[in-house]
This record gives sequence, structure tokens and C-alpha cells, in this order.
Amino acid sequence: MPSYIIRRVLLLVPTVFGALSFLFILFFTLPGDPVDLIAGGSDRTIDPGVLARIEARYGFDDPLHEQFASYWKRTIQWDLGESFQTRRSVNEILGERAPNSVRLAIWALIIEIVVGISVGLISALRRYSIRDKLTTIGTATMSAIPVFVLGFILQYLFAVLPGPNKFDWPEAFRFRTQGLGPDTWRFFFIPVGEQWRYLIMPAITLASVSTALAARMMRGSMLEVLKADYMRTARAKGLTDRKVILGHGLRNALIPVVTLIGIDFGTTIGAAVLTETVYSWPGLGSAIASSVIERDLPILLGLTLAVVIAYAVINLLVDLSYAYFDPRIRLGQDSER
Repeated sequence: MPSYIIRRVLLLVPTVFGALSFLFILFFTLPGDPVDLIAGGSDRTIDPGVLARIEARYGFDDPLHEQFASYWKRTIQWDLGESFQTRRSVNEILGERAPNSVRLAIWALIIEIVVGISVGLISALRRYSIRDKLTTIGTATMSAIPVFVLGFILQYLFAVLPGPNKFDWPEAFRFRTQGLGPDTWRFFFIPVGEQWRYLIMPAITLASVSTALAARMMRGSMLEVLKADYMRTARAKGLTDRKVILGHGLRNALIPVVTLIGIDFGTTIGAAVLTETVYSWPGLGSAIASSVIERDLPILLGLTLAVVIAYAVINLLVDLSYAYFDPRIRLGQDSER
């Protein structure tokens, strides 16, 4: 096991290097001059002296390979630079944005685990019943609805319609549609006061597709487990259905679902671009999207670095969890023999 963890951590180095190097090179192949954008836009007449000072400040007058080497020298020291547009430190922006993305991802993950696993399990145990058919239809529908469309629908249903000019719903059914609330968090991710009104719709929107996929995967995995020989053996020993399913079947059925959920958690931290944009949620995804539009290379590379590292670490934890859910799995043993 220790050797396996070491190998996976070492694989993180070429993964991070390849991802950021690709973005760095792609940045300079896109049309448009970043110096003009920093100076105020290519549609303005800008003094050549101003352009020269900008090039010297950010190193654009150096050869590309020197800029590349300089970037990695700073990155190794965790100096992510400063934004081209706002002149703010990328480390500071990362510190502000990352907690918001992690909180949103945690609640999306909670919804995915609770709803996806329970719905898929019930659907498998009640195969071909009305519940099973409704689950199949519902999960297919949720998988097909684009995230931004679902976001606008939820905003209309729970923010526009409940207002005084429409149906004047009770305050408990009125949610907020933009940004973060004025209140804080307890234990990092538990909303305090009115904060939950700002959180609930983005979390549901972000979790919608992944929850539907988790439910479908849980159903299929559980159906396969129910046909296994060890399940019949457990019943032959006189165990109740509850003990057979929860004690023997659920663990094995969860293995592919755990993989999906782990990947989803790593993805939602940085890839929730549409959700964060629709709800103006100040997270990593919306900041990365803005940096692409504004050609703000330090923010793009710095925040992407954090996302890639988080994604790789979460995948490692998911792999290590296999040994718990299935005792037959012992990571790294084959290579050590």
C-alpha cells in the first residue's frame, strides 16, 4: 500500500506539468495580443511606450521558452503571480474562491450520495415496479436537461414566482438566486442564518446530472450483485433480506458508484462553470471562465493548478477506498510480490 501511494503521488507531477504546459502554450496561440488587453483593449490607440512598459513588467518581451521557465520557477515556490486585469495576487484570489467552490461541491456531493444511492437501491430492489419506472424516467430526464437550463428553471420557480408580485409564497419557500449570503459558515461548510437560501439552488443544480448518473449506476450495480452466488449462499444460511442486502450486497454494489462519486467531487470543484455563472457564485469555475475571456493567464494557470491537484488527490483517495468496500482488493500487492 505505501508503495502504491508513492507511485500515485509521483504520477501527479507529470499530470500537473502537462496540463499547465498545454494551457500556457495554448494561451500564446490564441488570436489577440494580451498586452493590448492589459492596456485597455485593442480598439484603442495606445502609446507605444505604455505597451513597452507592460511587456517589460510581465516578461512578454522575453522569448517564449524563457517565459515558460520563469513561470515554472515561480510556481514551484507557490508564487502564482498577479492578475493582468486587477493586479491582485492569484494566491489571494485562490484563497477567496476555493472555499466557496469546495462548500458548493460538498453539498452537491451530499445530495448525490443521499439521493442517488437511495433511489438507485430502492429501484433495484423494486425492479419493474412503478418506482423503478419513475426512477428510470426521472434519471433520464435529469441527465438530458442542461445545467444552465435547470438553473434558470429553479430560479423562476423558487425566486420569481414566490415573490409578492406573483403568488406571494411564504418566506420559507423563497430562495436567493445570486451570489453568497451575508451570513457565515459553521464547521466550514454548514450554512448559518440565511446562507442556506443562497446555497440550496446552486447545490441542487450542480448535483442534478451526477445524482441521476449515480442512481442509474447504483441500480445496475445492485442488480448484478443480487444475482451473485454469495448472495444466494447468504440467504441459504438463513440471513434476513435486510442483512443480506446491507451486509453483503451493498458494499460490493458501491464500488463503481464510489468511483463515480469521487470523480464527480473532483470535477465539481473546478468545473462548475455554468452553475457558478448562472447563480453568480464566486468560486473557481466562474473565475476560470472569466480569465479565459479576459486572457488573464496568471489566474487561469493558478486556479487550474489548484483544480488539477485537488482532482488527483481525490482520485487517489477513491482508489484507496476500494480496499475498504471490497476486502479482496489489496492495492499494490501484485507488484510487490
